[in-house]
Amino acid sequence: MAQQHLEPPTDSPAGPMSGDALAGYLRAQATEFLRSLRQHRENGSDAGTTARAKPRTESRAEPRDGSRAWENGSGESVDAARALRRSARRISGTLHTFRPLLDAEWSEGMRPELAWLSGTLAREHAYAARLERLIGALNRLSGAAGFPAQAAQDTGAPAKGSLTVGAAKAGALLDRQLTLARTRAHSAALQALGSSRFHAVADSVAVLASEVPLTPAAATADLRPLAAAASDRLTDAVAALPLVTAGHPYNAEALVHGLSADTAPHPQDAPWHQVRLLLRLHRYACEVLYGEDAPIDVRLLRAGQALNRHRDAAEAAAAAAAAARTPRIAPATAYALGVLHADQRHEVEAARFAFQQNWQKETVRTP
Repeated sequence: MAQQHLEPPTDSPAGPMSGDALAGYLRAQATEFLRSLRQHRENGSDAGTTARAKPRTESRAEPRDGSRAWENGSGESVDAARALRRSARRISGTLHTFRPLLDAEWSEGMRPELAWLSGTLAREHAYAARLERLIGALNRLSGAAGFPAQAAQDTGAPAKGSLTVGAAKAGALLDRQLTLARTRAHSAALQALGSSRFHAVADSVAVLASEVPLTPAAATADLRPLAAAASDRLTDAVAALPLVTAGHPYNAEALVHGLSADTAPHPQDAPWHQVRLLLRLHRYACEVLYGEDAPIDVRLLRAGQALNRHRDAAEAAAAAAAAARTPRIAPATAYALGVLHADQRHEVEAARFAFQQNWQKETVRTP
């Protein structure tokens, strides 16, 4: 496939962009970080968490949306935590892209700490969303409205087919495993927010909000070559993807690996995850150059959405495969989990196909 290069917005600044734009962007993100942290503390970091931390045994058909589950007094805290992660990601990504213009020792010390914070805070929501995705897929595959066994009991009709029989136990197994993982992630997030390590990160961000440690050369340097380098890394990574394979509707190699004894991540997924990361870095670099009012590249927006679906489906498939390796489960349960894993790997292929279709389109921007 011919290599497709990213084009800058047509209204890009004609003159060079100095380190002042970089400093302004970092200060804005640091201020947003501190504002989100204050909002998170004011709303109570542990408010309303009992309902989302404990397993739901009262109603198996209850929605498992990570955002809706945090309502009843804690929605503001969830929004603040999400904004905290968003600011941390943007600061970390900007430090990576424009590191030649920043104090090397300071930036190299900040980046891993911000990545640690963002990953720790994101884990609980990821487990909740993964559980909702898998339960929804089980319901779709078994034709049930709630948990498959409960739907059969409500109608008074026996469950039909080995998938429907095993889907209830598979759903219960996934519910136990992912709810436990989510509870542990919640505890880890609370511990992280109260740790001296987090306070050191917050102090560094507070300093960043008032003073950005630029190098002396940043005052006259042009930011655009560094942003273009980030764009080139993205383009090269996409060119290395097997987009020809992604253009076909079925990829048997992805299914063969999933339920094997090897618990390592699927080798096909890593390059796609890397492209997702590079696309995010490219987007942050554009924010530095053109601000929030820059035209939206619809092609890149949809490509990013496809890569997000790819990551979610790949992680859900891995969770189904891990559950299928549970010792002493019933054959019907293992069968349902195998079908669920295959379904999610097909979702992975669908996301890759969607990315391929969007990436090869001409650039379209909205004002």
